[in-house]
Amino acid sequence: MKKIMYLIYYIRETPKDKFFKFLNYASEKSKKSFITLFFDSIQSTWKYNISLLDYFYFRFFEKDNEERKKWAGTGYMYEYQLKMNPKNFRKLLEDKRIFLNTYSKFVIHSHVTLEQIKLDSLEFLKVMQNPSGKIVFKDALGQCGFGIQIDEAKKWNREDIIAYMELKGFNLLESFVQQANELQLMSPSGLNTIRIFTQLTSKNEVVFLGSRLRITINSNVDNMASGNIAAVIDESSGVVISEGVFSDITKENCKVHPITGVKIVGFQIPFWKETLELVREAALLQTGNRSVGWDIAITDIGPELIEGNHNWCKLLWQLPVQRGLKYLIEPYNV
Repeated sequence: MKKIMYLIYYIRETPKDKFFKFLNYASEKSKKSFITLFFDSIQSTWKYNISLLDYFYFRFFEKDNEERKKWAGTGYMYEYQLKMNPKNFRKLLEDKRIFLNTYSKFVIHSHVTLEQIKLDSLEFLKVMQNPSGKIVFKDALGQCGFGIQIDEAKKWNREDIIAYMELKGFNLLESFVQQANELQLMSPSGLNTIRIFTQLTSKNEVVFLGSRLRITINSNVDNMASGNIAAVIDESSGVVISEGVFSDITKENCKVHPITGVKIVGFQIPFWKETLELVREAALLQTGNRSVGWDIAITDIGPELIEGNHNWCKLLWQLPVQRGLKYLIEPYNV
């Protein structure tokens, strides 16, 4: 019954235009017919607990049964993350207002809630007078960077900000984070963050499951879902060791940034040692969430924590390394 419910969910939630775009691409690449790939994708959701789009993201149309078993798909990750990060602990990460207060030790940039703005708090002045001159409007419960708005602070007064946030459903205002010069030169359109995946063992030891550089391409957010790329960071050195990959399977990998021309492979992440130390300490601060995807900004004075994700992205984790990584988390999913 559970498999039937998953299948119904996958069919209902799959964007039909993207499905058929990927289906057409896969047919051309594999020389297999539409009907063959269509039924194989349906069968794969049942057999490997993946979504219809996972079939294409993971390029199952090019893989045999043994390779397919290695990938952690939508259904598997949902169950794993629900076990690792129970619903009663997730609020710490889901609500950015709670997150910023709980993990304030690791946060540099100023931020203020709508309620605090109405009280004309000192924190509001800090946000409006931040060195970047820019402010960021957010929904504290927003996901994947959707709904974020960036603007010049000088264009706004307190009354207009309150009215605008109430109108648009924003409840959090932050200062714009100025990234390190090296990252700014690579891609100035948005904040390029580091995603580090952690797992706590039964003894509360921190295990690093992987590190990725998220690179913006003409976007003010760096999520792959917004058309950006991601690359693998070597944990021991902080050096990028893979090309940038898209989640759109019809696009080629990037050896250099497509706009600035900065080389991706060999790029050194500044303050790497400090970044790993920050993440290790953050992972142990609240151990109710056992497996988290941490987003870190690198500034000219060091790393700072931006966000923690209980439902961290399986695509960002696996696509840049171009192989299934289920084996890394299976020992904990017992």
